[in-house]
Amino acid sequence: MFKVIVSDKLSKEGIDILTKTGKIQVDVKTGLKPEELKQIIGEYDGIVIRSATKLTKDIIEAAKKLKVIGRAGSGLDNVDKAAATAAGIVVMNTPGGNTVTTAELTFGMLMAMSRYIPQSFLSIKEGKWEKSKFQGTEVYGKTLGIIGMGNIGQVLYNRAKCFGMNPIGYDPLLSKEKAKELEINLVDLDEIYAKSDYISVHTPLVKETKGMINKETIAKMKDGVKLLNIARGGIINEADLYEALKSGKVSACALDVFEVEPPVNNPLLTLDNVIATPHLGASTEEAQTNVAVAICNQIADYLINGTIKNAVNVPSVTKEEVDIIGPYLNLGEKIGKLLGNIITGGITEIKIDYNGAVSKHNISAITPNVVKGVLYPVLREDINYVNAVEVAKARGISVVESKSDQALDYTSTISISAKTDVKTFSITGAIFGKKNPWIVKVDDYAIEAIPEGHILVIFNLDKPGVIASIGKVLGKNSINIARMHLGRHLDKAISILQLDSEVNGEVINELKSEPNITEAKYLEL
Repeated sequence: MFKVIVSDKLSKEGIDILTKTGKIQVDVKTGLKPEELKQIIGEYDGIVIRSATKLTKDIIEAAKKLKVIGRAGSGLDNVDKAAATAAGIVVMNTPGGNTVTTAELTFGMLMAMSRYIPQSFLSIKEGKWEKSKFQGTEVYGKTLGIIGMGNIGQVLYNRAKCFGMNPIGYDPLLSKEKAKELEINLVDLDEIYAKSDYISVHTPLVKETKGMINKETIAKMKDGVKLLNIARGGIINEADLYEALKSGKVSACALDVFEVEPPVNNPLLTLDNVIATPHLGASTEEAQTNVAVAICNQIADYLINGTIKNAVNVPSVTKEEVDIIGPYLNLGEKIGKLLGNIITGGITEIKIDYNGAVSKHNISAITPNVVKGVLYPVLREDINYVNAVEVAKARGISVVESKSDQALDYTSTISISAKTDVKTFSITGAIFGKKNPWIVKVDDYAIEAIPEGHILVIFNLDKPGVIASIGKVLGKNSINIARMHLGRHLDKAISILQLDSEVNGEVINELKSEPNITEAKYLEL
C-alpha cells in the first residue's frame, strides 16, 4: 500500500479516485502547521496540495519516502522545486484546470469595479441611499488591454467581446498568425498601456513580470485607467499602485491577489476605489472538482503504474529510455532555455535537427524537453514536458523535427532554430564525454561553452576594449567570472560567461550602456 497525505482542502471526487484503487491509503490532514507537517511527512509516498501548504526545502528534506507532489492547480510558488528535484521527487500540476473560473472572476470584478457594486452594497447596509455618489461607467465600447494571452486571457478576451468591449492583447509567445486565427487583436505592450481603459494582467510571476506594472508603466497609461490583477501578487507594484490610485491616474483597481497574503494592514484596502477578493480565482465547485480529479488520477497512475503526466521537473519517459537518452534530455532543455532567453519577437516555428548518434534514439522523448526549454522563460510552471508541444501548437508555434545519422563536427548534435517575427535564432549543442552538455554554436558564432549555473550572454561589436568593459562592470558589482567563452563572426562577437552569482537588472542595464555592447542577457541553467 502507498500512503498519500492530502494537506489542503480537496474535493471528495478526487480523494475517492485514490482510495478506490485499493492500493493507496489516503490521510486527509488539513490546516497543519509547517512543523507538524515536517514531523509526519516522512511516512508518505505522495502529497496532494493546493496553495495553502508550503513545501519548503526543510520539509522536502524530511520527506524521505516521498515520490510525488501533486498540486491541484497550476501555480507552484509554494513548492521548492529545486529541492524536490534534488530529492528525486516528481512535481506535478494541473495546468488549465482553472481557466474558465479565473476568467469569469476577472470579468465579474471588472463589472463590479465599473458600477461600484461592493461600495454601494455596503452603503445600503449602513442605511444610506447614495445614487449620485455611485455613478459608474459602461464597459460597452471601452478598450480592455489583456497582458498574457494564454488560456485565461483568451477566454477573457471573448467574454469582453460579448459585452461590446474592444479587447486588445499582448503576449510575447503568441504568433501573429495564431492571433489572426483566434481573431485576437495582438499589439505591443506600449500600445496596451496607451490605448486601454481597463488593463488586466494574466502572466506568471517571474523575474520579468515582477513589478511590471509600476510608476513608470502607469505613467504611460490613460488618465483614469482601471487595473485588474487576478493572476499573481507582485505583478503590480503595490506602493506605486497606491500612489496612482490616490492621485486619480488610476481611477479604480480590482485585486484578487496581493504581494503578501492575507493583506494585513495593506494601505490599498483603505481606499474607496479598490475592490478585493481573497484569492478566489480558482474557487468554484467546478474548478476544484476538475483539478482534484485530474491530480488524483495523475498521482494514482504514477504510484501504481510509473506513468508521469504533467510533471514540471522530470521528463515523461520510461526508466529504460532515460538511461540511454538522459544526457540528451538535459542538453535539449538547457540549450532550449538559453535560446528562449535570447530571442525577440513572437515565435512561429521551433525546428529541431538531430544529427549523428542521437538520431538513432527516441527523439520524440527529447523534443518536449527542447520545446519546454524554449518556452520556459515566459510560461514557467504552465509549461512542462507533457504539454510543451501542445502548448506551442495552441499558440500557433509549429514544432518541426528532422534527423540524420550523419554526424557533423561532433558525434551527436542537437540544433534548435526559432523563427520569430524579427528573425530566426539558432543554437547547437553537443555531448562531450558520456554526459556533459556543451554549447557549440549560437547563430553564426562558433563557440564552446558549458550551459550550467549563472550564465551571462553578451553580444557586441568586435572591437578592442569590450572584454575590459565587461570585467569592469562585473568587478565593480562584486560578480566573479568562473569561465568565459568567446566567439565571433565577421565584425560581431559573442561572450558566454559562467558566473559565481546572479546578475540583477541594474547590472544588465549597466553592461548595455557600455560602448560596443549591443545586448546582454542573464539566465540560470
